[in-house]
Amino acid sequence: MGGPEIVTEGSGWHEQTADRADVDLTYTASARTRADAVRELGRQVAAAEPHLGHRAVQVRHRRLWVHNEWRGRRVVGCRAGQEISLRLTDVAALEEVLSALIGTEPSGLNGPRWLLDDRASALREAQRRAVEDARHRAEGYAEALGGRIGALLLLSEAAEHGPVAYRAMDMAESGGAGGGPDVRDLGLEPEPVRVSARCTTRWTLITES
Repeated sequence: MGGPEIVTEGSGWHEQTADRADVDLTYTASARTRADAVRELGRQVAAAEPHLGHRAVQVRHRRLWVHNEWRGRRVVGCRAGQEISLRLTDVAALEEVLSALIGTEPSGLNGPRWLLDDRASALREAQRRAVEDARHRAEGYAEALGGRIGALLLLSEAAEHGPVAYRAMDMAESGGAGGGPDVRDLGLEPEPVRVSARCTTRWTLITES
């Protein structure tokens, strides 16, 4: 049977300013026929295409949907839409890109969701701090018992927590008019992104014999 042990939990976090951002666009069109709805949708998306080719923009995916519009039991038209998910790799270009995209009058724009390009490095720092926290707690308990900690017997990772900073723009409030409205007063500067880590440790307890 082994000697006494100390089990502690540790937590740590690392925060740094975002250097990436995700934005979601939605374009929708309605018409009496399916063909006309899709044609109008194509016109809207085509107006956005030059801005989607910006050096700082990566198109992550596109989702198309087309469905009938009903009045009672009768089909009265068709609605078509496309959702476009973007990643901005240079946050310095965010205001320029958003201004241009809002000028194309999407039916919805959500973002930016702030991200880190090198999230792994931030996580490693958070993990280091979590382990340091767990060790300090164990040392405190060992000292309270008149001993000291010995070898690390177990290190396990607990569930990770940590919100990603997010800010949404409501098109109804942003102006949405053509010509690329000015978004500089909307407070869209990159925000801090916090990465957190938690761990559980088990240590041997060494006491004076």
